[in-house]
Amino acid sequence: MSSELIFLLNTFASFFLTGLIWVVQLVHYPAFHHVSDGTFAQFQKHHVNSIDKIVIPVMVTEITTSFALAWFNGFFSLDAIGFYLVLMIWISTGLFSVPAHSILEDHKDRNAINRLVSTNWIRTILWTIKSGLSFYLLMKMIV
Repeated sequence: MSSELIFLLNTFASFFLTGLIWVVQLVHYPAFHHVSDGTFAQFQKHHVNSIDKIVIPVMVTEITTSFALAWFNGFFSLDAIGFYLVLMIWISTGLFSVPAHSILEDHKDRNAINRLVSTNWIRTILWTIKSGLSFYLLMKMIV
């Protein structure tokens, strides 16, 4: 696989995930507050099962291609910065999002929802920066 194709897959993944995280951040996670207590556990299960089918393959593609680009271009390159941003996204997911979703599996917890919304800004900002970097590198490649 050529480095150009790897870069394009990486850029597509980053753009897709950035768009998705903004929808999740501004619409989906805040809407958790409006789900009734009685149906919340069922809603949470549906959310996790559905979103995982979309997010996991694209996140795996992004981290794999980010690592490959850093490997090919050096771990002190702009591509490496993209890889480090993606690593921070994965760390944030593991430290904040997964634990909050685990709390919400059993019942609606307003504090966990608030934590989910507030800590998700980390991923939202990091993915936005990652997409900005990818866009910059794409424009540099084209010109």
